[in-house]
Amino acid sequence: MSEEILQDQNTAKGTEAAKEKEVVVAGVHNYSREESYVKPTDPRVLKKLEWFQDQKLGLMMHWGPYSQLGIVESWALSDADADWSRDGIDWEVTGEEFKKQYFGLNRTFNPVRFEPEKWADLAKEAGMKYLLFTTKHHDGFCMWDTQYSDYKITAPDCPFHTHKYADICAHLFESFRKRGIGIAAYFSKADWHVDSYWKDDTQRGKFKNRGPSYRPAEHPEEWERFVTFTHNQIRELATGYGRLDAMWFDAGWVCERAGQDIRLGEIIEEVRKIQPGMLCADRTIGGPYENYVTPEQCVPERPLSIPWESCITLGTSFSFKYEDEYKSPRQVINLLIDIVVKGGNLAINVGPQPDGRLPAGAIRTLKGMGEWLSVYGEAIYGTRVCAPYKEGNMGFTQKGGTVYAIQSFADENDAAENTVWIPYTGEVREVSALGAGDAAVTSFKKEEGGYRVTLEERRSKRAPIARVFCLR
Repeated sequence: MSEEILQDQNTAKGTEAAKEKEVVVAGVHNYSREESYVKPTDPRVLKKLEWFQDQKLGLMMHWGPYSQLGIVESWALSDADADWSRDGIDWEVTGEEFKKQYFGLNRTFNPVRFEPEKWADLAKEAGMKYLLFTTKHHDGFCMWDTQYSDYKITAPDCPFHTHKYADICAHLFESFRKRGIGIAAYFSKADWHVDSYWKDDTQRGKFKNRGPSYRPAEHPEEWERFVTFTHNQIRELATGYGRLDAMWFDAGWVCERAGQDIRLGEIIEEVRKIQPGMLCADRTIGGPYENYVTPEQCVPERPLSIPWESCITLGTSFSFKYEDEYKSPRQVINLLIDIVVKGGNLAINVGPQPDGRLPAGAIRTLKGMGEWLSVYGEAIYGTRVCAPYKEGNMGFTQKGGTVYAIQSFADENDAAENTVWIPYTGEVREVSALGAGDAAVTSFKKEEGGYRVTLEERRSKRAPIARVFCLR
């Protein structure tokens, strides 16, 4: 995550290419540090940030024509990233043939088993509080009925365009909203399909890297055409697809310091007149439009003093992967606990299948998560950090006048003793176990550095995923 990739960009004068340091390695972004965070001043944004920090758990989804192949989303289009992103695909006579085949996937993408209401029901059952959905990845394919591109789910050359759920974003967003689940729209600032970003008649020719195929400072009119296109699509999503709680902007190399200024703040301020308080996550950029930071496939080692969200895959890939292996409910809940006690949210990613269904392995884990959260969610949702945060397998959250001590177990064969040490030094009048099925607390005693709690004899010899003690 800490490696840096040097990317060809223009200098301040626009005369020669400079090597701009970028925080993306093999498609994975690093995340902005606390010192670059700028706290919003708009009281409506601050209120929405409080809402965001209450939610704790979101369902992230990467879905598009690429799911048919079971390969990484978009990145195989970049010739500069071919070494790691074109694994297992026998299209490599030339890079051009590969890109032609990839861009033609829209003609076979037909997810006729897509049922947005079922997705939303499952998300609700799993304890999800918001949806983070890929409206458009770097490949430029739009999962909504955009009026600014023909490369979209509703275009005549996509067989799904006649389906009753053809405008996927519209139906998906509404289904989730009806169940009280918030909506965050993922949007790539790069677009590798539109000719105002990637062109062949440039000095670089057909060889493409993740940035534009020309230097914006040398071709300002072309760049302005791309900026207008991007603003139009952001405006379209923000004005025609219902309430958005957040917009989540990927492609961190598209930024002012890299010579690719799309003037994101300008369009965000415009759409906030329609979507008051809408959050903006301009990933890895820092400043006033990165309202929360987004560690990818990792969890910070310590609590952060700013709003944050780790996006982590349920399987091994953000996009659908054939015969993928999915984390167990125990693994994901323990991951969620580790994140929440450090003050963050977890956006757990599931890649839907090309036919429109969710993978059976993912469904099993989501249901298992929901079972635990239906009992212990009180210690997760709406909480804030509480010192000492985490010691060993014991983490702490707080809400109102209650401190929650969450003891997690990595394996069902771990020892779940009837005497528990809780390293919390605040004053406690009462200790109880959350969850009617758990062994009740029979006594507790304050000792140096914490409390020793004694429980009734447990019936099961298997360690639970995690158990929760309420300290009041």
